Amino acid sequence: MEENLMFSIILGYIAILSAMAMAMMKIDKRQAQHHGQRIPEKNLWIIAIVGGGIGAYLGMMLFRHKTKHTNFRIGFLVLAMLDVAIIGWSYQNF
Repeated sequence: MEENLMFSIILGYIAILSAMAMAMMKIDKRQAQHHGQRIPEKNLWIIAIVGGGIGAYLGMMLFRHKTKHTNFRIGFLVLAMLDVAIIGWSYQNF
């Protein structure tokens, strides 16, 4: 029981941060199109680094936002892969 709880917490944490990261990518894309106030790149990186890598990468690809920036393409992909690895590790160990 406790093992499933820990895995669920980790999965939920990454899912919530990924949803937030994806929403931030969508909002920033819309703001860029309408010349509105943008979300600082630092904030996009922070949410991706602390567990939202999957959502940041998927949002970047889905909304075609920041795709011309090599550091975002590679960095968000690496962070997404790290998040997937953490999920896999926690599934096997918890």
